[in-house]
Amino acid sequence: MIRILARASATLAPCGLSFAHYASEPPQPTAARLPGAGAAAAPLRQCIGGSLVPSTSARTVAVEDPSTGAVIGSIPEGTAEDAHAALVAARAAQPAWAARSAADRGKALKAMARVVREHRVELAELLASEQNKTLGLAQVEIDFTAEYFDYYAGLARAYEGELVNSDDANEHISVHRLPVGVSVGICPWNFPVFVMARKLAPALLAGCAVVVKSSEVAPLACGRLAELWLASPDADLPPRGAWALVNGLGATVGAALTASPLADIVSMTGSVPTGKAIMRAAAENMTKVSLELGGKAPAIVAADADLDLAVAAVVASRICFSGQVCNCCERVYVHASVYEPFVAKLVAAMEAVNVGAPRDAAADCCGLVNAAQRDKVDGMVRRAVAAGATARCGGRPLPGPGYKYAPTVLTGCAQGSEIVQEEVFGPVLPVLAFGALTEAFALANDSKFGLTSSIYSSSVDVVERARAELRFGETYVNRENFEAIQGFHAGMRQSGVGGADGKRGLDEYLATHVVYVRRNPKAGD
Repeated sequence: MIRILARASATLAPCGLSFAHYASEPPQPTAARLPGAGAAAAPLRQCIGGSLVPSTSARTVAVEDPSTGAVIGSIPEGTAEDAHAALVAARAAQPAWAARSAADRGKALKAMARVVREHRVELAELLASEQNKTLGLAQVEIDFTAEYFDYYAGLARAYEGELVNSDDANEHISVHRLPVGVSVGICPWNFPVFVMARKLAPALLAGCAVVVKSSEVAPLACGRLAELWLASPDADLPPRGAWALVNGLGATVGAALTASPLADIVSMTGSVPTGKAIMRAAAENMTKVSLELGGKAPAIVAADADLDLAVAAVVASRICFSGQVCNCCERVYVHASVYEPFVAKLVAAMEAVNVGAPRDAAADCCGLVNAAQRDKVDGMVRRAVAAGATARCGGRPLPGPGYKYAPTVLTGCAQGSEIVQEEVFGPVLPVLAFGALTEAFALANDSKFGLTSSIYSSSVDVVERARAELRFGETYVNRENFEAIQGFHAGMRQSGVGGADGKRGLDEYLATHVVYVRRNPKAGD
């Protein structure tokens, strides 16, 4: 995600971080749409063709507030017919939307950002409730969603084609940038509103019509935002039909969207198995895919590292949303000469983390998103300990509601073990020692994942070696693992294909049309 997310847990005392970026307007509860005040009265409807319509199935999926276990809403289970209707409507809207100027489409993104800001507090409250996310972090996600639309609006006059020299003196070659066509965006549950913006903003700017599927685990804030966009009188918003939001299960709605010949690109953020299934489905129609999948980010702590800085950044990266962030630190390699001092500082910092509830101002993080995720994390830790690892802190679920898990540091783990090789997606850090830097790079690269990495060192030579030898889409130097909006968030190996953010993220939704024009040098004579 974004760098400011590291500061979104207001206290996070062990890391010395402060939630300052958006602190000028602290969120206050709203009454009309909060869980328990009407949000669960009726299931969300499908947003298709610019209208809110019922699903073709009456079956629904309940949405839980993980911090309490209460059901706070529901969505349609969805059908393949719903998915097809959304794609048909998007394809019908595509030509008119593509015919607009890029500057006009940029104005529409600005309007979408305005609606987000007008309802920022309501959306953050809803997001915190359905996700077990601290209210501060939920507010950052909503606010940065607006900034994301603004950023891509600013690229409306910046992307361009090119002229290419021809071998023929009487000919010129021009490369034009055109929208790929209808885009399908599949969103995850960990940052659903922000990732929905990631799927919408660059695609809409490029001139694509977009069909987004929200996660069935955390769909309420996305659904509410869709309602707000449709209800807004702002004339600059995209025309009805240029975008759609379809709710439902991945096995039905998601599968129908990704296998359809009406989709020209499928962009998905999620797990490796789901990404592989999408690639297989898209291959039937040769549909372009852009996939951000799992990560197992290594952090390398060199002998000359500032240990306090390294501990602060590693803890910030691992505790953000209780470790349920694909690009955050999942394993740490520490030079043997500073291994024990680093581990002692790391254990103290992890033990100081306050695991609370979404509206607890003192909470650094909350529990996990559901019982299945908590049990997965606990199972991986238990198997690691059974195989010989030592839990230096944590290593167990915490009592009470909310699927809380104690922040955990593990030592004595083998490089080939599950806890080092597979994505945990929880507040757990295995810490291993290394001798030479060459060994550290080899251990870090020894992974089927290749999304992000980090290194802590005061030596420019060490940092330059990391730049050259680490095989990851991103490497963070002496800082926490949060990417910039103007960068390019992409992975290697099984962490995905394609990417998001920045000018290169826009390129995902643009096709090229090369035109050769030969002139008659004697014309007019």
